[in-house]
Amino acid sequence: MATAKQNFYKWHRILGLTALVPVIFWTLSGLSHPFMSNWFRPGIAQEVFRPASQSTMKPGMSVREVLDKNHINQFRNFGLISLEGQTFYQVMGEDSTVNYYIADNGDLLKDGDQTYAKYLARYFTQDTVSRIKSVTLQKTFDGHYQPINHLLPVWKVSFDRPDGMDVYIETTQSRMGTFNNNTRKAMLVFFEQLHTWQFLAAIGGEQFRLVLLLIIVSLMFLSLLSGLTVYGFFWKKFKAAQQNRKQAGKADTRFVHRYHRQIGLIVSFVMFTFIISGAFHIIVKLHNIGPGDKKYNQLIDTKDMVVSNLKLPLADSTILKTGTVNFYGKTYYQISTNKKEVLYFDAANGQELADGDKLYAVFLTGFYREAPLGIKQTKGKLNISQLRQFDNEYGFINKRLPVQKVEYPGGENWYIETTTSALATKVAGIDRAEGFSFIFLHKYFGMSWAGKNIRDVVSMLAALGVLVVSLFGFAAFIKNK
Repeated sequence: MATAKQNFYKWHRILGLTALVPVIFWTLSGLSHPFMSNWFRPGIAQEVFRPASQSTMKPGMSVREVLDKNHINQFRNFGLISLEGQTFYQVMGEDSTVNYYIADNGDLLKDGDQTYAKYLARYFTQDTVSRIKSVTLQKTFDGHYQPINHLLPVWKVSFDRPDGMDVYIETTQSRMGTFNNNTRKAMLVFFEQLHTWQFLAAIGGEQFRLVLLLIIVSLMFLSLLSGLTVYGFFWKKFKAAQQNRKQAGKADTRFVHRYHRQIGLIVSFVMFTFIISGAFHIIVKLHNIGPGDKKYNQLIDTKDMVVSNLKLPLADSTILKTGTVNFYGKTYYQISTNKKEVLYFDAANGQELADGDKLYAVFLTGFYREAPLGIKQTKGKLNISQLRQFDNEYGFINKRLPVQKVEYPGGENWYIETTTSALATKVAGIDRAEGFSFIFLHKYFGMSWAGKNIRDVVSMLAALGVLVVSLFGFAAFIKNK
């Protein structure tokens, strides 16, 4: 029995030492997260762009007239925007390049997409004075613009200011991906390298990164388990040694070991929640690794735009955004209104399509699910509803609103942003369970009732407790040596 106890003690030390550096990395970066996402997060004057109505913009030509004048036979989508007091048609061509044409005469605006990106960046920052030092089209994520921002491609607009402000703009939707100052940029890199270990992906790819992280998390779990076992095996011995020391009036020379055991017992549950939720998160990411995300890329024939976009049976004062979509063999004008509705009008005859946004959402879900029959395949089995705000399942992390939620039997939910034809996210059984475990066991969203600041303090104390236990354990190992 003594040998078994000694072996447990030996393996606990080995496992603890192996996991020491990862624990330090994760706890320090975890401690930095509230500063990055809450307390030190830079402010910005405007976070949402409010577009002008079509009645305010007053375009002089229809989109068909503009396309014909510029000899454009096919395109992917279009929109109407107001830029510095003038109205433009924003046209995405076959090659996905976005060009701007004056809505009164159809003339091309040179470098229009860059110009609009700079205009939006100044709108969001309300900075009309600082020089813009660079405007770069970004088609991939990086350390400063991470995958959590979802939106691509975006223009990175960098201001020549002491705070080094960068604003990321998705021009086709007139919205902001994110914004960073110098402090936040440094924190993002720190968090990415110490918490998610992206440097491993650069070395061996995403699967290599996830597998190695899972191995390390497993070692941490074994270290926790062996520590609790050792404490259970040796509890009577530890207690007797402490009583004998007090009776003899001897100095406490093993206080480091004692604090390691006592604090370790206190934070063991916290460590368990961090480890289990982290491991579950990694396993689901491994499970979901596959080919690159699909993207629905439509191509519209200009000749299909029979009815003018300026003569639809809808008041111009209600129209905030105009576009076009093609599904089930027909082309429709897609109109976003000031009531947050998304309406569809047949481009051939101007008739409104009843429940058009729901039909289009189901069509897109069929595309992303690789079910070519779409709605016909699942008719009568779906529940479809529009979400205009985030909730526990479809959280702020997904960025896109409004979306259509398409519910399939078996708890499989697909969230579609119909105005971009994009899949916002998919939530199935394992994804849902992982999502809830991560936000409640790892990010402490269960404390949201007390406010974000209190929740962040509690999560920091939890991470600090794990760090202290690890450092006391290392100090005990050094002392034994």
